[in-house]
Amino acid sequence: MRANAIPTVAPDEAVQAVQSGDHVHLSATSNAPHCLIAALCRRGRAGALRDVHIHHLHTEGPAPYADPAFEGVFQLDSFFVGPNVRSWTQQGYADYIPVFLGETQRLYREGYLPCDVALIQVSPPDEEGNVSLGTSVDASVAAVEKARVVIAAMNSFVPFTYGDGVIPASRIHCFVEDNAPLETVRFTEPDAVEAAIGRNCAALIEDGATLQMGIGAIPNAVLSQLSGHKNLGIHTEMFADGVIPLVEKGVINGANKAIDRGKMVATFLLGSKKLYDYVHRNDAVLMKDVGYTNDPFILSRNPKVTAINSALQVDLTGQICADSLGTKCYSGVGGQIDFFYGASRSAGGKAILAMPSATDKKVSKIAPVLTPGAGVVTTRAHAHWIVTEYGAVNLYGRPLQERARLLIGIAHPDHREALDRAAFERFGPHYHFVRQHAAPVRDGAGQPAESKSKPES
Repeated sequence: MRANAIPTVAPDEAVQAVQSGDHVHLSATSNAPHCLIAALCRRGRAGALRDVHIHHLHTEGPAPYADPAFEGVFQLDSFFVGPNVRSWTQQGYADYIPVFLGETQRLYREGYLPCDVALIQVSPPDEEGNVSLGTSVDASVAAVEKARVVIAAMNSFVPFTYGDGVIPASRIHCFVEDNAPLETVRFTEPDAVEAAIGRNCAALIEDGATLQMGIGAIPNAVLSQLSGHKNLGIHTEMFADGVIPLVEKGVINGANKAIDRGKMVATFLLGSKKLYDYVHRNDAVLMKDVGYTNDPFILSRNPKVTAINSALQVDLTGQICADSLGTKCYSGVGGQIDFFYGASRSAGGKAILAMPSATDKKVSKIAPVLTPGAGVVTTRAHAHWIVTEYGAVNLYGRPLQERARLLIGIAHPDHREALDRAAFERFGPHYHFVRQHAAPVRDGAGQPAESKSKPES
């Protein structure tokens, strides 16, 4: 079926279906339907709407509906706080729904949140009359299932990807045309600290592992260190450009996966146009509902699942804050606990938390206690490997005092003395005995953890 065989209307006409009080879902990340968003805001600016609730994962590009100028018109209750809405969320003009990323689809499917209108962006149709959600499947499949009205921006820049995001065009009530390029993200080259973290993480990844990692300089630094590995697989919530060279070299082939063998599984993508072109009609890429990608029990069926995520702060007992700076929302729960738990259940799996030892302002990210108001995204019972540029330690099975000793060993040297004093004040005089006399801690491979916690030269 040709794209021009599908009747389309103007965006301003399409969004007439949105009514005051409706709950509206937006497809996310690089695939946000910006022409429909702009039309919705024009309608709101004209005074035609009140109390419209908007939901989405993080989106790239403008998010004008969150602007204080639309107070009383639009209320953003997002599933993840991206940079484009962070300031407005921190000021209280927008809000955040704490939820595991894998359960966002449940909010719609089980009725915790209504979904009256789904505003999505799709590819042109294939020969069978199906369109694809392209780079962002996430919770949009559930939204399409439940929405009273589904409105789609049909965009020739959206790649046709296979999996759960393939939808019959007949399921969509209204189409508009848009030919704006997808939002792209350019990743900078890792600096010295990020490169050291990448090396320390790569040393923990075994041949035949199934990888999950997030977005940014550290995941790219890890991927750049894997060219000597064999038979790696991908089962993740997202991937970016860094996987392409490893696929081309045969390093990533999915040969060792127990499920979806040979496929790279994700629920959204974010990167360059090269990435979007790469996944177009690529049957080695399987875009799945977020309820599948982030289900720990599905994920853990693969062997050696290695999940690498980041954080804003870790306390001396292993509590991990990844969503807030004190009381201020910074991002969201996301998929960290989904993948940490899935990796820990996997045979030979490893849950890895990777972060610089200090912020750009030289504040230690390993802290005596979390900043008051900070959210505990990953509990200390879920914490396993913690990696900084100074090494890697495994907290799993370690008592609190020994955890403190290990974490101080990979903290920035400028902060170790203060952290040691804090640990002594917290645990009492016996802490110094533990620090001085504890037996060497063995990691999952039977090697002394201390051998992996030497500062980079």
